[in-house]
Amino acid sequence: MSEIKSILSQLDCVAKNPRRQLDMIIDGGKNVVGCLPVYCPEELVYAAGMIPFGIWGADGKELSKAKLYFPAFICSVLQSALELGLEGAFDRMKAVMIPVLCDSLKCMGQNFKAGVPQVEFLPVIHPQNRKTEAGQEFLRSQYMKLRKRLGEIGTPISDEKLAEAINIYNNHRRVMREFSETAAKHPELISASERSAVIKSGFFMDKAEHTKLVERLNLLCGAEPVVPWDGKRVIVTGILADSSSLLSIFEKNGIAVVGDDVAAESRQFRTDVPVTKDPIEGLARQFADMEGCSVLFDPEKKRGDMIVKLAKERKADGVIVLLTKFCDPEEFDYPFLKRAFDAAGIPSILIEVDRQMVNYSQAETAVEAFREML
Repeated sequence: MSEIKSILSQLDCVAKNPRRQLDMIIDGGKNVVGCLPVYCPEELVYAAGMIPFGIWGADGKELSKAKLYFPAFICSVLQSALELGLEGAFDRMKAVMIPVLCDSLKCMGQNFKAGVPQVEFLPVIHPQNRKTEAGQEFLRSQYMKLRKRLGEIGTPISDEKLAEAINIYNNHRRVMREFSETAAKHPELISASERSAVIKSGFFMDKAEHTKLVERLNLLCGAEPVVPWDGKRVIVTGILADSSSLLSIFEKNGIAVVGDDVAAESRQFRTDVPVTKDPIEGLARQFADMEGCSVLFDPEKKRGDMIVKLAKERKADGVIVLLTKFCDPEEFDYPFLKRAFDAAGIPSILIEVDRQMVNYSQAETAVEAFREML
């Protein structure tokens, strides 16, 4: 039990101190490339001998410089990320990759290029018609451009190095899926905050090192007996679910997170990269294989049914939708989600979240009422 707590504490420290972790990696002789949401091809960075480093903004970050570039109605994930860049937080990085999967992200890259010229901006252009042959060919061409430039910044990327990186990342995805199942079985060992920290820390560590720690954690927790949980079990969905204030409210009310459909959590590791002769083709196919994400073209609206299935598998009592303020893709998805939950008889609640929020008293009242309803 003490080793379990030791690993959880170590990963929590990484999750809460990304700047210190960044400095440790660079001081240790590794170059770093920043990766903004949602789907940067991190394997290309890793294959170039560098460490991908997640950039998801910061809670409670006062916005001043970023307001010169963004209007007030842009989501706080990007506003706070740009604020950090303008303050020099990414100056030690070799480059920053920025996808363009939503309208706000389309502005983010050019604003970053203008405001943070000392850090190279690498655009990641994904096709929305990602399942078509033309979409796949376009994405392969974009990844080839990134492969060339990242190889110039770091070390040249051979097919062998990229295949090895894909294998390391697929192994990490497998271990993280196992962790999600383990946490669902042992809410008495892994709280909502600790579950979040284990996942979040993976953005700030060498994937191979993070995999070893989480694999050991899975083994230790799996050896513990499964005991009844006298609280409530929920699935969480949204872009972010890492607010310490909000997660502490869950814990206070005896609510365990037994699964998620969160952009910064399970959406990152639920789809493997297919092993193909051409590893670039595998990376492109992975993007085509992804389902149930608000920023991906999904005419069949599969996300709601996917969450319902997960809720039934994990024996969840309800679903908590954490809606990131000013996130249009998530707002567009909500009516379809609500319809799916109601049709399945699964209780749900909507809570608006924001990186700028410091007072979650309204959310606390809503969570308390939801728990009583469950």
